[in-house]
Amino acid sequence: MCPERAHSAFPDAEEDAHSAARTVATPQTESPSYRLAFQDPDFLVREELRPVRLQLELLKPELALKEQQIISTIVVFGSARIPAPEVAAKVLAAAEADLRDRPDDPLLQARVEQARRLVDRSRYYDAARRFSQLASEAGQRTPEKDFVIVTGGGPGIMEAANRGADDMGAESIGLNIVLPFEQAPNRYITPALSFQFHYFAIRKMHFLLRAAALACFPGGFGTMDELFEVLTLIQTRKITPIPVILFGEQWWRKIINFDAMVEEGVIAPEDVGIFQYVESAEEAWAAIRDFYR
Repeated sequence: MCPERAHSAFPDAEEDAHSAARTVATPQTESPSYRLAFQDPDFLVREELRPVRLQLELLKPELALKEQQIISTIVVFGSARIPAPEVAAKVLAAAEADLRDRPDDPLLQARVEQARRLVDRSRYYDAARRFSQLASEAGQRTPEKDFVIVTGGGPGIMEAANRGADDMGAESIGLNIVLPFEQAPNRYITPALSFQFHYFAIRKMHFLLRAAALACFPGGFGTMDELFEVLTLIQTRKITPIPVILFGEQWWRKIINFDAMVEEGVIAPEDVGIFQYVESAEEAWAAIRDFYR
C-alpha cells in the first residue's frame, strides 16, 4: 500500500523546532549562533538573505491562494483617498461650515473646493463596490473560485472593492505593503486572504499571477505605477492580454494624453486598444464577460 506522501528518515522542520525548544539552557545553547536558521529572525533579516526573503514572499501567498482554490482574480486599482459618498459629504459640510465663519479666508475657500471635488469623485467608490458585487456573484458559485477581487488592501477604492465582495458573502484578497506611514488592511478583506508585503516587486507579481482582468479607477502615483506596469507587460507580450478597464473617460483623458503619445511616436496606434473606458460597473462587467464569452 503506497503512503500518501513520500516517507523520509529525517525529521521535518516542525519536529526539529519542537526538539530545539526542549534544549537545556547553557551558554552555548543560549548563543544566537545555536538557533536553527529558520528560527533565527536576526539571521533572516540580514542583507545577504534578501534572495531568500524574496522567495518566501512569493511563496507564502501563493500557497494560501492554492489552498483556498482560487483560480482567477480581477484586480482593482484606485486611489486610497476617494472615500464613500457619505464620508465625502461630511467633509464638505465641515469645510463649508468653517468657511461661513471666515468667508474671506483663502485657505478655507481652497479647502471647500477640494471637498467638492472629493464629493464628485466619491461616485467611483460606489462604482467599485458595485463592480465587485457583480464579479463576485458571477465567479464564486463553486469551491473553485473565479474572478476573485484583489486589491492593494487599503482604504478608498480598495476598500470599496473588497466591500462589494463582502456584500455578496464572497471572498476577496488584500495585498497590503509596509509603508513609512500606517496602512492597515481594510476590514472587508477575507482575513485568510489578507497579506502583507515588504517588496513592491513581489506584490505586483501577485496582482497578476491569476489576473483575468484589471479595473482601474482614478488614482495617484501608486495607481499609475500599477496601471502602466500592466500596460507595459501586455504591450511587450510578457503576459497574455486581459481586459483593462479604465473608469471615467473624462478623468483619464484629462490626466493622461494617450493620443499625444501616439502622435509623438512613443507608442503604436494599436497600443491604445489595450484598454477601454467605461462609465459604470455594469458596462465594465459586460466588457469582461464579452471578452471571455
